[in-house]
Amino acid sequence: MSDLIIKNVGQFFGKGSAPYRGETADKVDIVEADAVLLEDGAVSAFGDFDDLAEGKRDTEVIDASGRLVTPGFVDCHTHAVFGGSRADEFVMRTRGASYLEIFEAGGGILSSVRATREASEEELYESGRRRLVIMITHGTTTIEVKSGYGLDTETELKQLRVARRLADDLPLDIVPTFIGAHAVPPDYKDERDMYVSLVCEEMIPAITEEDLAEYCDVFCDRGAFTIEETERILKAAVDAGLKIRVHADEFESLGAVPLAVEYGAASVDHLAVIIDDDIETLAESDAVATLLPGTTIYLGSGHFAPARKMLDAGCIVAVASDLNPGSCTAASVRTVLSPAAVNLGMTPAELIHGCTANAAFSLDQADAIGTLEIGKKADLCIWNATDVNDLVYRWADPRVYAVIKEGYVIYRDEISIE
Repeated sequence: MSDLIIKNVGQFFGKGSAPYRGETADKVDIVEADAVLLEDGAVSAFGDFDDLAEGKRDTEVIDASGRLVTPGFVDCHTHAVFGGSRADEFVMRTRGASYLEIFEAGGGILSSVRATREASEEELYESGRRRLVIMITHGTTTIEVKSGYGLDTETELKQLRVARRLADDLPLDIVPTFIGAHAVPPDYKDERDMYVSLVCEEMIPAITEEDLAEYCDVFCDRGAFTIEETERILKAAVDAGLKIRVHADEFESLGAVPLAVEYGAASVDHLAVIIDDDIETLAESDAVATLLPGTTIYLGSGHFAPARKMLDAGCIVAVASDLNPGSCTAASVRTVLSPAAVNLGMTPAELIHGCTANAAFSLDQADAIGTLEIGKKADLCIWNATDVNDLVYRWADPRVYAVIKEGYVIYRDEISIE
């Protein structure tokens, strides 16, 4: 592996260790140095450039020219592998149709299921690759990728195999999640119990046999899966050795949060309509509250998760893109940061911790990524910003100057206009 030094850094943000919660959530953890040495794919040392460069004649040097350096972004909730488009549903929503109305009419997730079943593995690979390349150019170096647009064993396996191929071929880490319990497919509409049995007794064993997923997720909400169905699936997943994530409280609070905590969920996601008692339950656990403000904005629902309550209660809060074909097509967690600051009442520091350190914690990766610590993977972003406040303040600007994965520059903005 080649070595790299970044010099003349204006601010190194994110030197502490995860998770950030309570009084530390808004902490501006800054490394007091102006250069960093990356060796053998890891962060090796911080300090003065001349000291770090001594004796290293062949080491590549990047001049940050006063720019901000953060850990690479960790997008801990995406549905990046899918077939088809739902642009027609987007138009329907502009004319007043709700997400649930579209779903109940056979659209929504079920529309993507039809397209994903019809798509070949190669087609899914090529479209997924395009999305992931966009993510890289926006500063993402680790992502979670869910299945869930197959809702049959063959297609769920197909999605997860594509995710594995993408992980092998692209310079970013992918954490795969099985979510066969994303919706009940039309062919099981009147036989829900049989579909839950299919998930538990056929899909989960098939996926674990090929070692295709680290996590099992369930969508427990109105129009998706009940508490009883969710518990059956979580138990089967845990028994099979899978870790747990749960979609919950996007439209209605059914009691999924305490159930998720009981089963040791690493993350409980969405939480737009979470109740106060469940906030306390999350705060007393190490389950991460993963918020998806881009989805609320895209659907126009107005129901933003009560982030301020969660943070003040001591919850571990992460922020992710929720890239998917129907309710948030943004292939960049960076894009949602400014709207999240305004609509969730989160500070820039809380948001950056949320898509780096806390997101890494939610994926059980905090020992390797998410903060700027010696010995961790050299996954870093150099931003066209002076500090984290400036980064979040500039909504939707192309702010990445360089993206570094395990010590290699995998993306660089070569255009500089003064």
